[in-house]
Amino acid sequence: MERLANSRLKVLGECTYHNAMRQADRVSERRLEMGVRIYAINLDRSVDRWDTLSRSAEDLVLPLVRVPGIDGAKTPLLERIDCDTDAFGRNNGRTILPGEYGCYRSHLKALSIFLDTGDPTGVIVEDDIELSADLIDRASAAVEALPGADVIKLFNHRIVGFRRVVISRAGDEIGRAAHGPQGSAACYIVTRKGAQRLLTALKIMSYPWDIALERGWASGTRIYTTRQPLAAPTRDSTTIATRSAYQASKFPWWKRLRTYGVRVIETVHRIVYARLD
Repeated sequence: MERLANSRLKVLGECTYHNAMRQADRVSERRLEMGVRIYAINLDRSVDRWDTLSRSAEDLVLPLVRVPGIDGAKTPLLERIDCDTDAFGRNNGRTILPGEYGCYRSHLKALSIFLDTGDPTGVIVEDDIELSADLIDRASAAVEALPGADVIKLFNHRIVGFRRVVISRAGDEIGRAAHGPQGSAACYIVTRKGAQRLLTALKIMSYPWDIALERGWASGTRIYTTRQPLAAPTRDSTTIATRSAYQASKFPWWKRLRTYGVRVIETVHRIVYARLD
C-alpha cells in the first residue's frame, strides 16, 4: 500500500510539474504575441547582476534581452562621440562623468536594438531593477490606455505635482509631474515612434539620460509616467558614479550661475508640459 501511495504521489507530482510548465509556456507565448520584450542594459563586468536578473526573468516567465552596456570608464575622453560638453556644463553645472556617458550611450543602443526587432513596444530596464511578474502586463495596459504616448516611465525616485491623465485597466494612474527632475530612467516602456524620436532628438548628449528622457517639451516626444512604480530597485550600488564623484565634478559656485538660470527656465517648461495632454 505504501509503495502504491508513493507511486501515486510521484505521478501527481509529475502531472503538477508538467501542468505548471505548460502554463508557463502559454504565458510566455501570450507575452511574445503582445510584442513586448524587456531590454536590460548590463555591463560586461556586472556578471552577478545579469545572473540575478536573468534568473528572475526565467522564474517569472518574462522575455528578457540583454543589451551589452557601454562602459564609460573604459572610453577615453577623446574617443567620446556626440557630446556637447559646453552645453552639458551650462545645463548641469559640472562635467560629464564617465558613467553618465556610458549610461547615455547604452540607452541609445537599447532603443536601436528594440527598433531592429520590429516589435510595437519594448520595456527598457537597467540591471539594478527587480522585475515583477505583472510588469509587462501593466506596462502594456498603460500604453493601451494612452495610445498617443511615446514613452511611459515606470519607475521614478520622486513624483511631485502629479497630474493624472488616465487610469489603465490595471488600475495604474498615468500622467505627468510638474516638478522635477524625477530621477532615474531605470524602467520605461517605449513605442516604435517614441524610440525613433528619441534617437533623433537625443543623439547629442547635453544632459544625463534620465533628465534628457523627461524633457519631452524639448525632444518633441510625448513622455508620461505612472504615479506608482511598476518596478523596484535592488540594493546594489549604482555603477554610474558615487556621490563623491558627483560632488567633485561640480564647477565652482560662480561658474554655476548660468546653470541656475537654465533650471528656472526648465522649471517653467516642465510645469507647462505637465498641464498638456
